[in-house]
Amino acid sequence: MPRNPRGAERGERKMALVLRGELRLSAGKAAVQAAHAAVMLVEQARRRDEEGMAEWLAQGQKKIALVVSTLDEMVDIERRARARGIGAVWVEDAGFTEVAPGTRTCLGLGPALASELDPITGSLPLL
Repeated sequence: MPRNPRGAERGERKMALVLRGELRLSAGKAAVQAAHAAVMLVEQARRRDEEGMAEWLAQGQKKIALVVSTLDEMVDIERRARARGIGAVWVEDAGFTEVAPGTRTCLGLGPALASELDPITGSLPLL
């Protein structure tokens, strides 16, 4: 099968976990924020798309961590994803450690077909 620049085959499903670069989160904090997004996406997908969720699980639960420069960029990505019917969640920090309470730290997308997600996130740098 043809492969895209991120190596996703047609029919493959994945999650994209998009973090805000300007927050300069520590590696541990970024990992936890991405984990929060992944858990939230799983819960959402179980309600919205049982078949897609089962496919994603069977394919190895692919996830990709990406970074954007600003919150505005994340908002635009969310808008574009929702327009395609891709599940999206926001992680807002509780504010106990590195950022103020309510700070949007991570946008989670998917699990979705790579062919749907890549046009939105494929040009973003890896975290």
